[in-house]
Amino acid sequence: MGDGGKDTGYHGSMAPSPASIQDPAARLSEATLDQLGPEVLRPAYDRAATRVGIVHFGPGAFHRAHQAFYVDRMLAVDPGLAICGVSLNSDTVREALEPQEGLYSLTERDAEPSIRVIGAIRQVLTAPRAPQAVFDRLTAPDLRVVTSTVTEKGYHLTAGGELDLTHEAVRHDVAGEGAPRTLAGWLAEGLRRRRAAGLAPPVVISCDNLSGNGAKLGRSVLRLAQARGETDLAAWIAGEVSFPDSMVDSITPATDDVLRAEAAARLGLVDAWPIQRERFTQWVVADELGPLSGVFAGAGVTLTGDVAGFERAKLRLLNGSHSTLAYVGLALGCESVFEAMSAPILAGFVERLAREDLAASLEPTPGLDLQAYVGDVLGRFRNPAIVHRLAQIAGDGSQKLPIRLLAATREALAAGRPVARLAVGVAAWMQFVRRQAHVGAAIVDPRADELADLGGACSGDPAADVGRFLGLAGMFEGGLATAPAYRAALEAAYAALGEGRPEAVLV
Repeated sequence: MGDGGKDTGYHGSMAPSPASIQDPAARLSEATLDQLGPEVLRPAYDRAATRVGIVHFGPGAFHRAHQAFYVDRMLAVDPGLAICGVSLNSDTVREALEPQEGLYSLTERDAEPSIRVIGAIRQVLTAPRAPQAVFDRLTAPDLRVVTSTVTEKGYHLTAGGELDLTHEAVRHDVAGEGAPRTLAGWLAEGLRRRRAAGLAPPVVISCDNLSGNGAKLGRSVLRLAQARGETDLAAWIAGEVSFPDSMVDSITPATDDVLRAEAAARLGLVDAWPIQRERFTQWVVADELGPLSGVFAGAGVTLTGDVAGFERAKLRLLNGSHSTLAYVGLALGCESVFEAMSAPILAGFVERLAREDLAASLEPTPGLDLQAYVGDVLGRFRNPAIVHRLAQIAGDGSQKLPIRLLAATREALAAGRPVARLAVGVAAWMQFVRRQAHVGAAIVDPRADELADLGGACSGDPAADVGRFLGLAGMFEGGLATAPAYRAALEAAYAALGEGRPEAVLV
């Protein structure tokens, strides 16, 4: 799910060695689909009639749990949208899925889990091993969409969000010697070849947790073309290629031996790389898809003119609530999100925070019912089938809290709204840093050393300790550090949590 960040979704997954699968006859494939148990959902279309119309860079666990799930629905309506997955580095996805003709199972985790076979992926290529095959896909007349989940670092951006022309891999692609090494390089060269062949460009959709992802990817591809001196190509990209922003959300726990055994038992077949995720899933895309809009919307994709509005709602209602739940839950001795939500006093507090404080900080977004979204968020937090550790969510607080809670707090102060509940999660973070520092435990944060020193200097005195934290450079900006009402709320919450009186502030 992302997290505008990552703490509401795991993207990792571990593939078994295909050599460990002893009996090919018992392995998931086209030939064994009729052996699936009756509870297993399967493709509702003729796979043999499908054609590759989407190239996806980065066919890891999240893509297979998310975009490929939506495409699986689309293929029942439009058979020309099957996927060719392209791995930019590792060969493990191809090794696992090629013997299965691209088939794999997806388990949806909820109180009553379900399992389905996804047939959307028809081919997997590893770019360094088969660069010409990748270019063949990028220049095929049937290609209509390119998507990507390569993680934020796969975009090779500067701190300002522009293509980093000093990065070694980017410099290689600018020089144009050999196969590309970056996503922007593959796209720029693929688009150059399509233009030369007189082919229409595909829609290019970034699906990574990166704010303004489409615009950033579009600028990167354009900048690479310019850096190569291809001014005509750059002009064509700027005028003809659509890079819509998108937002993705769904928790995708890593594949483990428990899932492998469960999938094999339910399928009656061996799946080399089963995938799992929570039942909730969301894909929001800027409504710039042209003729594809209908099939995307029909598959459950939300098309909007305001992706940023959905992102803000996610960052505040989902991630802001998540961070508060994590820090307060840890103070109460909880270990997981589900356990924290099982404490009525904390569950009620988080619901009031989301519905009354965080929702009030958001402008209306067409197509987004904020209160219904809060209900979805709380339902996800209560999902017993997803074990999400609070300690994991607690990382990188100095980077996350300004976006998730502090911006909403500044706006509440400016509007004359109360800030007491908004202060609780931040005060709980301060107590978390203090506890970690005093027991010598690691603080996972880009400012870890600074926070360890600060937390170690804290004595438990609310006024002095909160004052130390408010002095953190670049964090409590926009008047927060000097706002009397906010400081008073922080000190009250810090004292109550530190003294074991959470009920005093969880109201």
